[in-house]
This record gives sequence, structure tokens and C-alpha cells, in this order.
Amino acid sequence: MDRKTMYDMQQEVDRYIRQFKEGYFQPLSMLARMTEEVGELAREVNHRYGEKPKKEGEAENSIDMELGDILFIIICFANSLGIDLEEAFDRVMHKYNTRDANRWTRIETNTEA
Repeated sequence: MDRKTMYDMQQEVDRYIRQFKEGYFQPLSMLARMTEEVGELAREVNHRYGEKPKKEGEAENSIDMELGDILFIIICFANSLGIDLEEAFDRVMHKYNTRDANRWTRIETNTEA
């Protein structure tokens, strides 16, 4: 299976959203929706790795689907504001590779033969 680029994903989401008269939500509504989705992810992580078991009869959700929901709303948010997520990601990685280059303890690799 071919992997989608972020550009491909942004285009796919845009085609989906453009089917509807309502279009993209306003930024504040999208932020609220993103917060809701992050809360759902937190709930699933807490069920799986935390001390809070699911209630009897509670629907089974998955961490991967919750992450997918978050990715979808992030793409919607970016599209609505005209943000190219590939460009944004490249800028963020540059920041981490420069600002945080020596922040963490690196794994030692034996490059001498």
C-alpha cells in the first residue's frame, strides 16, 4: 500500500469537507473539538495504562482511532487557516534539531569498527 503524504491527507480531508454546505468550523469551534478528541484519547490511555478500568458495558475504543480523530481535526484546523502541515512540520523539526540538539541524553552508538 502506498503511503499518503501530509499534502495528500490535507487534500483528502478538504475534498471530504467541501461536500457539505457548512464547510470548516470556525477556529474556536475546532479548538473545542480538538480538546474533546484529546480528552477521548486521554480516557483510552487511562483505561489501558492507568488505574481507571472501563465501566461494565462501556464501548471499546482504540488509541489508534482516537489518534486518527485528532489527526483529522488537526488537518481540518490547518486547512481552514491555509496552513501547509508539511511546511509547518519541517519548521518544527528544524527547531527541535537546533534548539534541543543537546537537551536530551543521546544513545551511544559504536561507529568505530
